[in-house]
Amino acid sequence: MIAFQWFEPWLPSYPGLYHHGGLSNARNVTVKSCGNEHSPLPALLEPLLHPPVNLTQNSPSNPQNARVVPASPSYFTGRPDSTDNYLNLLALLRRYQTLPTVAPAQAPRVAWRTVTQYRLLVGEPIRASKYHKVVEVLQRLNRIHPAVMPAPLKEAMEIYKRDIDPYAVTKRPNIIDADGRAYGVGRRKSSSAKVYLVQGEGEVLVNGKSINSAFGRIHDRESALWALKATGRMDKYNVWALVSGGGSTGQAEAITLGAAKALMVFEPALKPALRRAGCVTRDPRRVERKKPGHVKARKMPAWVKR
Repeated sequence: MIAFQWFEPWLPSYPGLYHHGGLSNARNVTVKSCGNEHSPLPALLEPLLHPPVNLTQNSPSNPQNARVVPASPSYFTGRPDSTDNYLNLLALLRRYQTLPTVAPAQAPRVAWRTVTQYRLLVGEPIRASKYHKVVEVLQRLNRIHPAVMPAPLKEAMEIYKRDIDPYAVTKRPNIIDADGRAYGVGRRKSSSAKVYLVQGEGEVLVNGKSINSAFGRIHDRESALWALKATGRMDKYNVWALVSGGGSTGQAEAITLGAAKALMVFEPALKPALRRAGCVTRDPRRVERKKPGHVKARKMPAWVKR
């Protein structure tokens, strides 16, 4: 009868090689025989013996045995790129938070990317609330005084800015053209009007027709010419208006706004008087929609007890 005894030495650098135990992990085998000490090892047990371990082959410096790890710990958050961007901004804020700042009203105006644009940039479905936190950090960094703002900080903030800065685009001022006309656009509800104003005797044409033919109601006629009437310029300018969309009330008030803008091109000093007359600011009111279960926009059906 042959008995086997095996030993598993402990290797601190490679503990995983010896955590199962058993005959397959045998390192040293001692053959003991009850009667014959020179009995050979059975050939069937030789494949079960663990081969000798070469520590030089399993060293961490061997690239074949290197463990694959993510490039960033944020990999396990599900949104690694956006998380890394936010953490990098926080690190920059901690680094430069002692620099002098300016008031929010004096900080440079910057158009940051929208949530949709940022999602396309990082390629991740980031929530709007998460992106708002990013914008808050960017706004705080943008308040650093421009004279002492470091170059690495400027480069880090550049990727969050829009490709086209809307604040850098200046609106083209209205001027009097070569034909002596001033141009203004007015809108009211779903109506829009393009109004051309030229010095004349007070003639008014709407879509090539006289104002009496274009508007049957006296109130609409007065509303269309209110900008000229409020400033006493009824007999000094001719009006040519092109209107579309909506009804007569919306078209008449759209002409009012367009005529006021064109009149301010000729006489900018009339702006306070036109503002007092209510001809400068567009009226944003629209018809309120009807709701389900209501008779009209707000009216509810009569309640019946039984």
